[in-house]
Amino acid sequence: QIQLEESGGDSVQVGGSLRLSCVASGDIPGAFFWGWIRQGPEKKRERIAATFFGVGGNSVTYADSVKGRFTISADSAKHILYLQMDRLKAEDTGTYYCAADSDYATYLTEPTFWGRGTQVTVSS
Repeated sequence: QIQLEESGGDSVQVGGSLRLSCVASGDIPGAFFWGWIRQGPEKKRERIAATFFGVGGNSVTYADSVKGRFTISADSAKHILYLQMDRLKAEDTGTYYCAADSDYATYLTEPTFWGRGTQVTVSS
């Protein structure tokens, strides 16, 4: 079991920045996929960024909606995942979840492990 806990959500103005953090704890495997999934006001989920935790894990993926604005990174030693969000837009508003799974296909459909989410509100 992997426990995930997010932090860093806040209310900001359009154009602002935030950094989200996700701390993994529990029985952490040597390799797994983890990332950020956003749920907007209309409850639609969007996988916005993901990366691989493990040896050789430096590949990342981004949703088109956040490319060039958001950066995912990780402190592997501390088991912390970050999401740096710059040039925020109103449509970035939502609950941001940290999610993980040892299988990438499962991560893309329904990850096994989820945090409770952290709220990001972007207003003009």
